[in-house]
Amino acid sequence: MIRNVIFDIGNVLVRWSPHEILRLTFGDDVDVDTWSQDIFHSDLWEKLNRGLVTEQEAGQQFAYMLGISEQQMEILFYYVKRTQCPLYGSVELVQDIKKAGYGVYALTDNLHDIVTFLKQQYTFWPLFDGAIVSAEEGCVKPGAQIFTTLFERYDLDPACCVFLDDAQKNIVGAQQVGMQGIVFEHAQQAREQLKALGLTF
Repeated sequence: MIRNVIFDIGNVLVRWSPHEILRLTFGDDVDVDTWSQDIFHSDLWEKLNRGLVTEQEAGQQFAYMLGISEQQMEILFYYVKRTQCPLYGSVELVQDIKKAGYGVYALTDNLHDIVTFLKQQYTFWPLFDGAIVSAEEGCVKPGAQIFTTLFERYDLDPACCVFLDDAQKNIVGAQQVGMQGIVFEHAQQAREQLKALGLTF
C-alpha cells in the first residue's frame, strides 16, 4: 500500500527549460541543443548538482571553457532561477495528497542557489515532510544512493512509496530500489495515475 509520494522538483513542481534559459541569455539564434549539452549536460553542471563547486566558481569555469563573459554566465544563472515558475496544478496536487494523510517528500537533483531561490520565492517547500537535495548529499539520480538516503533519513519503506519524475531514467532508478514510479507529464495525468495505484485523495 502506498503511504508516501515522492516528488521531483524540476518539471514536476516548477518549470525547467534549458532551451528557454539559453534563448533568454544568448538570443533566439543560439544553437540551443549544442549549448544545452555543453552547459546543462556537462561534468561541471553535475559537479554543481553534487555541491562540489559554487555557482560563482562554475560561472567562471564555464566562461573560460565556452569563451563567453562571466557577465553572460551571471545572466544565465539569473534566468536559470527566474524561469522556474510553478506548473499548473502541481502545488495543488501536493496539497491534496498531504491533506489526505499521505507523506509527501521532495527528491531533486538541484543546486544550492536554486533551492534557496525556490524557498524564498514560493510557498510549496514547507508542504514537504522532508526533502533530499543532490547538492546537499553529494549524489544524484538515478543512482541508488540518493534514494537510499531518502529511505534512511525519513524511515521510509520503499515498497510504500511512489516517485514522480519527468525523466524515465530516474523512474527506472527508483524502481530498481523498490519504489513504484510515474513519469510526470502534467498534474492531472499524475493525479489520475496515483489514483489508479489506489491512492484516495
